Amino acid sequence: MIHFQQVCKRFENGHEALSDLSFRLESGEMAFLTGHSGAGKSTLLRLIALIERCSRGMVSVAGHNLNRVSRRQIPYVRRQVGFIFQDHRLLADRTVFDNVALPLVIAGLGHREIGRRVRAALDKVGLLDKERRCPVMLSGGEQQRVGIARAVVNRPPVVVADEPTGNLDPELSREIMDLFERFNQVGVTLLIASHDLELISRRGHRVLCLDRGRLVRDTPPQTRDRQ
Repeated sequence: MIHFQQVCKRFENGHEALSDLSFRLESGEMAFLTGHSGAGKSTLLRLIALIERCSRGMVSVAGHNLNRVSRRQIPYVRRQVGFIFQDHRLLADRTVFDNVALPLVIAGLGHREIGRRVRAALDKVGLLDKERRCPVMLSGGEQQRVGIARAVVNRPPVVVADEPTGNLDPELSREIMDLFERFNQVGVTLLIASHDLELISRRGHRVLCLDRGRLVRDTPPQTRDRQ
């Protein structure tokens, strides 16, 4: 589902964020991406979402060779990937419903279908009763849930998250991870960047560790205590 083959990403200032990076994430797999600040985690996720392009190598997502995707095709391919940001990036002057509906509006879906999908997504994240509130009226954890609902409302086969629990307390972090695991149980492929090693270790999923843009460790899934 996600395939990196000898990927390099070098920026215009000469900084090489990723170097000779190769890994494969199968359909329905859930994995964590970790490493020090500046290790290349965010850059890797941005390549998957076509926010950035690799300088060398090949990136394939959901059957699409991203090297061959034209500018006009980018919006279509992005519908295959739900992207969750650490800082939510919600529209403050729009309701929860409108924030979640945005990808569907862009995709040109009808009003009735938008309403059905948005309410289904909000129900999954436990916010169906807050669809008419604005983000400022929600807690940090609730705002992150809105961001998750927006990422999955298009029913993408792939979801990537960049430090989704970085600003949350331990209890809320566990709730968000439980939510991700429920999505994974219905077949969604997830790659989650996180620096919370304790939280990661309790989940037992595969862990990819970056160091200065290189993959230095690939720990397979393990059966662990998730309490």
